[in-house]
Amino acid sequence: MPFSIVLHIANAEPVLADVDELPGPTDVLLKLNNPRRVDGKDVTFLMDKVVTVLWPLEKINFIEILPGEEDEEIIGFVRE
Repeated sequence: MPFSIVLHIANAEPVLADVDELPGPTDVLLKLNNPRRVDGKDVTFLMDKVVTVLWPLEKINFIEILPGEEDEEIIGFVRE
């Protein structure tokens, strides 16, 4: 199941991308599919039409995991 993530990179703008699996504790690279800016435009420091990027985890400050379709169906506590 692919995950949509926002990658916060040291000294760069955030990158929105899809990953097949989240990084594990022994991983040193993260494989990103369809990298783009958060607003959907092309990332300025990547070449045009790049589809896949391998990113070193040491350059990443933190990763946000966006909710998937099944996560959006969960209904939390509602106070009436």
